[in-house]
Amino acid sequence: MGRRSTHTPQQLRELILNAAQEIIQSQGLAGLSAREIARRIGYSPGTIYNMFQNLDDVVLNVEARVLDALDGRLIGALRTDGEADGRVERLAQAYLAFTQENPRLWNLLFEHHMPTNSELPAWYQQKLEGLMHRVEEALGSHFQPGQDAERQRAARVLWAGVHGITSLSTADKLSVVTNETASRLIEDLVGTYLAGLSRLAGSSVKA
Repeated sequence: MGRRSTHTPQQLRELILNAAQEIIQSQGLAGLSAREIARRIGYSPGTIYNMFQNLDDVVLNVEARVLDALDGRLIGALRTDGEADGRVERLAQAYLAFTQENPRLWNLLFEHHMPTNSELPAWYQQKLEGLMHRVEEALGSHFQPGQDAERQRAARVLWAGVHGITSLSTADKLSVVTNETASRLIEDLVGTYLAGLSRLAGSSVKA
């Protein structure tokens, strides 16, 4: 691609992020470099560092796109009519589908590590919390007002289990432990966990 000189700073940022995302999708994080991004967009590597602090900053902004896309998928699952427990199941299955459709971008969220003594920016943490809020919202019917801490913990426990299944699935390691599909395992996990929550709620009412 020849050098372009008519892009605004925002357009340049989008060009860089588009190129970085394409590289990660085709080659994984290991294939990403400022030189390769620059080659694809027709600018010098220095241009990238004019727009972003460093390559980690570029990667974090690609991750932000992934988190936003995943959040959009989860919102869509929550909007579907049905029983409350069904919403949790749909969230989990939507998460699985997203990881299977975008394995390298999803893996990016866990492969990329910030340099030592560097902290994730506040906006990134907010995006992660937003995703967890979707799960908490779906679990709302299992908790009484004032049980925010319990609901938050349950959302994270359940999602950690779903994440484990999806991780094995995307790594093609699920067959090592079972012949069941990832979708079926998630169905069993969510159903069993929600049944346990219901029993606990029933016990607390009787007490």
